[in-house]
Amino acid sequence: MPLGATLPTLDSAVGLFQASSTDVDEHCASLGRWRLSYDQISAGAFRGSFTQLSLPQLDVFREITSQQVRQYGQLGADSFGIGLPWHGDGEVNCNGASVAGGQVIACIDAEVDMCTPKSFELRGVVASAALIEELAARLDIELPRAVWHQLRVIEMAQAPVARLRAHLAAIHETISTAPERFDDPAVGQVLEDALLVEIMDMLPTARPSDPGRSAAARKRTVDRARALMHGSGDRSLSLLEVCKAVGASPRKLGYCFQEVLGTSPMHYWRAMRLNRVRRDLKRAGGTDASVYDVAVQHGFWHFSQFSLDYKRHFSEKPSETLRRARCT
Repeated sequence: MPLGATLPTLDSAVGLFQASSTDVDEHCASLGRWRLSYDQISAGAFRGSFTQLSLPQLDVFREITSQQVRQYGQLGADSFGIGLPWHGDGEVNCNGASVAGGQVIACIDAEVDMCTPKSFELRGVVASAALIEELAARLDIELPRAVWHQLRVIEMAQAPVARLRAHLAAIHETISTAPERFDDPAVGQVLEDALLVEIMDMLPTARPSDPGRSAAARKRTVDRARALMHGSGDRSLSLLEVCKAVGASPRKLGYCFQEVLGTSPMHYWRAMRLNRVRRDLKRAGGTDASVYDVAVQHGFWHFSQFSLDYKRHFSEKPSETLRRARCT
């Protein structure tokens, strides 16, 4: 078991899985079949936990992360997911739209790309898209195809959302105080049916949240800039080169990033590169690569400043990350 993760617990009788970690990559690895990657954006020690109750046809989850995180990837092939932000020190951003009020995050068979704030908690349900389609056909419910293949902020009727929120609160309270109640298969079936009733009541009212034309334009600018940042290969582009490529001044690009991601372009880019360095250091245990070698590969030429930035971001020195990798 890598340092930074606690041993997950799995109770096969009730299908209950719980894990906690002090490392964002180890936290991400605990998500099971979800094919997601996480990057830690804000600086500071990371704490994360993930709880999943597996019912016959649904997974009920609760995720807590202490730092601002970018999440990207896929829930899994043929997956339906609906998430309700529970707590956080700021806004959740999902494809350029912020989640607020009675809105939820939902997708079916879609790519995930969102930024969550510090001290964030998300609760929700994951099922197969085939199950949702089958139920919709039997119950004569028209599904919102406009939200099918992209993670979206969704407007839904408030009453079923409130009832779903109450169900999730009760489930996780029971997990904390009396998980043995889920030993009875009849309890699991009743709970699953109740969740599906609320979901199928919500879906016909679903409509994508409209961020407006200006918000959509800001999202496109940020997407182009991020594509350059992530796809620059071996050479690290300068911020000026990124601004020129997307046709935006540094001030305009900064405004777009702040609105879409809640951080500045420079902070976001530095965080992405620090995450890459950290992963390469974890993989360098069996090589003779030095911290300096790895840092330079990701565009950090001022080594003392890099070391300070790394320690501030991950609460440990880069040499400590490499030493731990060589000890495992």
